[in-house]
Amino acid sequence: MSLIAREAGASFAFVERNFNLSKRYWGWEIAFTVYAIAGALAVSLIGAEQGDERLLLSLMIGAIFWNYLSVVFSFVAETIAWERWEGTLEYTMMAPVHRVAQLLGSTCYAILYGLVQTGIILAVLVMFFGLDLSQANLATAGFFMLIGSVSIIGLGIMAATLPLMYVERGAQMTFVLQSVLLVISGVYYSVAILPEWMQVLSKFSPATYILDGVRAGLLDGAPVSDLLHDVWPLLVMGVVLVPLGMAVFRAAERYAKRTGRLKRVG
Repeated sequence: MSLIAREAGASFAFVERNFNLSKRYWGWEIAFTVYAIAGALAVSLIGAEQGDERLLLSLMIGAIFWNYLSVVFSFVAETIAWERWEGTLEYTMMAPVHRVAQLLGSTCYAILYGLVQTGIILAVLVMFFGLDLSQANLATAGFFMLIGSVSIIGLGIMAATLPLMYVERGAQMTFVLQSVLLVISGVYYSVAILPEWMQVLSKFSPATYILDGVRAGLLDGAPVSDLLHDVWPLLVMGVVLVPLGMAVFRAAERYAKRTGRLKRVG
């Protein structure tokens, strides 16, 4: 029990550390939030121009909740990059803390940060367009965000190995993976319009099922019990991707230490 308590305390320490980093760079946080609001608003205005409220809501949901998923993915994927930028990579990786505790703390903060930012963006856009969400099933949307976050975290942990293994280009490579998910996951359109081979790829993206579930909850008021066809793939992906991500990360960490890539600067 003492070991569990110690590792839980270590995880909380990483949550606190990341929160303090956000406070230190509060100007950037405000800038990124304004940027996210502007991006979601610009996309949503396409639906408003067409005079189609359902299209407006569909685009708004895609923009807002893709921002949430990309924030969670980026926070986790850039864990190593953050350590390198702060000059703490060597100290953190050599500290007597289980890697699971470190990554758990980083992912918890990523989810909390993403939920707060998503709530702000959603509130601003609902007020801007004067939308009525009284018939929306917010519980369904929240459920899909939370269970879907697990799969995204698994992908993010695997992506975090790129800055670890490729000092100069790794951080940029995580954005490539993120852009691929954007294209194949039906963020702003139905995956049905994609070529067949891309539709096959979309079935392996957790974002596809997350966005389907969130849209069904907010647009149609659907309960989770009606969306089990989207729930079970997310559960399977979460069970597979998180342990796989940890295994990949451990292997990459051993390789980085053996080859001297574990350094604070590129």
